[in-house]
Amino acid sequence: MRLVLQLIARLALIVLLCLAAATIWVTVDAYRSVDRATAASADRVSQALEALYWRELLLRSNRTRDHLLPVPDWRTTETMKLIAPGICVQFKPETAFEKPLCGQSKGLGAAPPRWFSGLVETILGDHAAVAQAISARATTAGTVSAIADPDAAIQLAWQRIQDSFGVALAMAIAIGVLASLAIAHALAPARGIVSALQRMAEGEHHPALPRFRSMELAMIGRAVGELGDRLAQANEQRAALTERLLDIRDEERRALARELHDEFGQNLTAILAFASTIESAGKGRNDQVAQDARMITQSVSHLMACLRGTLSRLRRPLAEELGLEAGLVALTQNYQHAARPAIRLDLHGDLADIQGPVAVTAYRMAQECLTNALRHTDASEVSLRVERRSGPDSALLISVEDDGGGDAGQLVQSAGFGLTGIRERIAAVGGSLTIGPAARGLSVSATIPLAA
Repeated sequence: MRLVLQLIARLALIVLLCLAAATIWVTVDAYRSVDRATAASADRVSQALEALYWRELLLRSNRTRDHLLPVPDWRTTETMKLIAPGICVQFKPETAFEKPLCGQSKGLGAAPPRWFSGLVETILGDHAAVAQAISARATTAGTVSAIADPDAAIQLAWQRIQDSFGVALAMAIAIGVLASLAIAHALAPARGIVSALQRMAEGEHHPALPRFRSMELAMIGRAVGELGDRLAQANEQRAALTERLLDIRDEERRALARELHDEFGQNLTAILAFASTIESAGKGRNDQVAQDARMITQSVSHLMACLRGTLSRLRRPLAEELGLEAGLVALTQNYQHAARPAIRLDLHGDLADIQGPVAVTAYRMAQECLTNALRHTDASEVSLRVERRSGPDSALLISVEDDGGGDAGQLVQSAGFGLTGIRERIAAVGGSLTIGPAARGLSVSATIPLAA
């Protein structure tokens, strides 16, 4: 999952949790505000009743009387204004058949769902009654008792939730959208970093990166630049080391060719001479000896032919001595005489002046690919195509294709010495090797920059 989507999903979860917490807080606060409204209503009514007592001058006898009578007429519109909605107030001592005076509960909103009423009553419990004494100086005139209507209290809490939830939901959506846009904008440079890393994987060691405003992204950009420098340095060192190893291997091959030519060649020549002498001496006297001598001569001749082929592969390639074009022509002619499949050579461009490491690498690749096609496939035709591409990106393109079938994936994973050596040679001159399927077989292609 993309990082932007992960962050947005986590942000949405946090917003939902905050919205749920705000809803719970509004519910509790609305429910508890009823208790505060109950206490305030009782206090306001008690103060109004006390003022009524003094205004009507009902204290007509000794102030130490137990009760002050008569009770003033307190059930008026002015008193109703002092009672909060959903609160009922009762005065004690009450008169006969007196009912509590309740605040106007109409207009509090729609009735809440049953599950909400049951949940609130179960968790938060019932509202407690509030009693406020009415004192006229030192004499108790009575008590004002206020209690909340349970249905009105829950209805008020539900209305508060509906009013607050809409605003909270709109704010949550706005915060989520704006934060998502901010996250997407902040992580947008990550695509540039990923693209730069992909170009580095393809061989571009110093990809261009924009200037990042974020300190963390700037640090990542610097790290990518340092990584590119180290990769370039490592590739240069590897190319130099590979070139040195190839030079050492070529020197060893030439030394081995000299040893084989000087030691094995001379000894085989001597054996061949001895066998010829024995065959000449045995004629007319012992046919079996002459026959054995002829067999020795044939075996030595076969060994000398094999030795010449080995020496031709170990010595300096013809491309280094005669040039790439002449070397490829001689190579294909040599394989054409010794092999069953037809070898078709296709040359494009001026190859006469291509010499040095590029010529040797191209020659060795063609030699190895032709050898593999002849040894490991049943190809009837092998095509060797060499093209010189001119222009700013001048390079040498080599392609060897056969019709002998085979698995390209298995060949790519092969750890054979021949293919490994070709990869090393091409990498040493800054080229690239590609192995893939062809129409009826395999295709091995290489691109070698002539700047090498």
